[in-house]
Amino acid sequence: MTEIREAVKEDFDQIWKIFHQIVSAGETYPYPRNTSKEEAYHLWITLPKKTFVCVENQIVLGTYYLKQNNPGGGSHVCNCGYMVGNEARGKGVGSMMCEHSQNIARELGFKAMQFNLVISSNKQAIRLWKKHGFDTVGKIPKAFDHPKNGFVDALVMYKWL
Repeated sequence: MTEIREAVKEDFDQIWKIFHQIVSAGETYPYPRNTSKEEAYHLWITLPKKTFVCVENQIVLGTYYLKQNNPGGGSHVCNCGYMVGNEARGKGVGSMMCEHSQNIARELGFKAMQFNLVISSNKQAIRLWKKHGFDTVGKIPKAFDHPKNGFVDALVMYKWL
């Protein structure tokens, strides 16, 4: 059975495998491609308000974090980052985590969710976010240096919860 639960420290070795797989490819996240395991822990576990894992038979299939996007007057808007391991792609893990994250965001008192840098060449993510009710509210021209496509646009996507 697949479940989503809050991550614990013991999950990080499996999270790291997914994180490293995705970040070292350099195609969807702005983190340096050589981000260390220690830096990854700080970015994915320490900084966010909460981090979750999607698990099946004790195997982490995917992970997401949830955090406040801005302080003060913008503190009602949260931000999430999602990663799905290559072996779990196409199994609905991203969709499950998106739904789960919206419910958790509401429970935590957030009123909206914003994705700050959705890489325009990441068509699968854009389709998924649109399917879950997110609108593209901005485009940042040539904001991301893609290793295969050169400079590509990034989208800002938003949903009032």
